This record gives sequence, structure tokens and C-alpha cells, in this order.
Amino acid sequence: MALNQRKVAMVGCGSSGAASCFALMQSGLFTEMVLIDSLPEKAEGEAMDLSQGLTFARPMKIYAGDYDDLSDAGIIIVTAAGVQRSDDTKLDLVKKNVQIFKTVIAEIAKRNEEGIMLIVANPVDILTYAALKISGWAEGRILGLGTVLDTARLRSLLSEKLSVDARNVHAYMVGEQGRGEVPIWSSATVSGIPIRDFCEMRGYPDPSDYFDMIAKEVRTSADVITRKKKAAYYGVAMGVRRVCEAIVRDEKSVLPVSSLMYGAFDIDGLALSMPAIVGRNGVECLVPLDMSEEELDELRKTAATVKAIVDDVFGEAR
Repeated sequence: MALNQRKVAMVGCGSSGAASCFALMQSGLFTEMVLIDSLPEKAEGEAMDLSQGLTFARPMKIYAGDYDDLSDAGIIIVTAAGVQRSDDTKLDLVKKNVQIFKTVIAEIAKRNEEGIMLIVANPVDILTYAALKISGWAEGRILGLGTVLDTARLRSLLSEKLSVDARNVHAYMVGEQGRGEVPIWSSATVSGIPIRDFCEMRGYPDPSDYFDMIAKEVRTSADVITRKKKAAYYGVAMGVRRVCEAIVRDEKSVLPVSSLMYGAFDIDGLALSMPAIVGRNGVECLVPLDMSEEELDELRKTAATVKAIVDDVFGEAR
């Protein structure tokens, strides 16, 4: 079946899935959106709610469906995941969500192997690897949201401190999305000016303490939001929209998505969040990133953490 590049499928209609649908409805990127959930009435309710706002947006078809309805979807977004209990460890959550993915990804792969799959469920790097392994899809066609939102948070906080437009700040959070992610200060710039030079120009001759503070704030933002309102999803939704823009418009944008690594920085066979060129065919290639030895050591440490979990969950099957 020929793909409809203007059709998107959302698998999972929880907070992040529903918010992402709302962001995509307003984007003008798609003419058709199907919502799929393990609770059909949840998908139906979200589709009805979204559809009733279409008077104020561009015309499109929004409806609840099942896996058969994603066979021609150009982009399939997966937010489906288990509920994390307060006593769950990270490994518990990984094992729970990998089991869910064994069903969800297999159902997708039966019906569609030519689209682009965007993984949003957490932990995103490990689940991106799981989706690649379960689906058998071409590697570039499966990518995770990665540190797209974390990088946006980093740039936003820097722009506030330095009183400069965030769009002129170029800096990345990389590695394992979450508490293990690494800020790359050595290649960060503001309008082409090295970040430390720009800080000095703005009256911060030694910004190291601030860099540490901002990195901590980025890493813990989701936890703080979750503690205050039970879930973080608006920023996620805008990150999903940004990645979809790059794919649908074939922008060749450099985004820190999660994708499989082959030897870069001595990291092989793992999905990690690194800057990559993203376009119509998904991930085209990784983009080289200059790092200090300290940053490279931190990246390898976070890769080792991911590898330990992947080895535990997938064992010899890996």
C-alpha cells in the first residue's frame, strides 16, 4: 500500500500522546490523524475532543482506529508505555515497557514497514533500540525523541541568563536522555561565538558554576514538573511537532534524536541521543560533535549505563 506522507498515527493516547496530537493538529503538517490506544474509548474521546476544535484549525480528518489504520501512515508515533509505580526501579520500567513494545511494535511492523517511526515512550534510548530490534525496519526509519526537548531547555535557560534570543544559542544535551545526559559546552556557541567568550562579553567571566547549575536544572526539569502536576507533556508535544516538521518538510535539520550508533566515540550497537540530520527518510547520518576529553568520558559513562541495561534485558538475543 502506498504511504500517505500527510497521515500520522499516534499509538498511545495518554498525556504525552494526547498533547502531541493537539500540537500536530495545529501544525498544518498533516491531513489525516488516527489515534490508537489499548483503551479504545480513550482514543475515541481524544479524537472527538480534537475534532471539535477543527473549526479553528486547518481541515484534517481525526479519528480513533486500530492497527490496520496505520498501514499507510507516513509517520507513526509511539507513546504507549506502562505506568511507573513509585517503587519501580529504572530497570523495572524498562522491562515493563519492553514487554509492551513486543506487542505494539510487532503489530505496527506487520502492517507498515516503509513509514517513519518516532519513539516517545521512556526510557527513550533503550526503547528506540527495542523498536529497532523487534520491528526489523531499516535503522534510519526508527528514531527516538531523544534529547530534543532537553536541548531546547538548555538553550532556553542559556538565553535567559545571557539575555539573547534562544534561536541564536547552539548547544546540545547528548547521551542517555534523562539524568545521565551530558551538556557539550566545548562546542556551544551563541551566533557563532564560543559560549565562554559570549558569557564574558555579557559580564560572566567564569560561568562554570552557572553551567553546572543549568545542566542540573535541565536534567531534573521533568521530575520537578511531574512532582508539581503529575506529568510533563507540553514540552514533549512541541518536541514531537519539531521532529515531524523536519521529516514532513524534508528539512535535513540537525536534531539530537535517538538513533543507533556504529563506532562513533567508540560506542557501538546502542541507541543514544546525538545530533543527526533528520529528513524525509528519518535519520540520514550522525553529525560530528567536538567534545573535550571530560565530556567524552561522561558520554562513554552514560553509554556504559545504557549497555548494562540493554544486556540485562536482551541478553544473548542482542
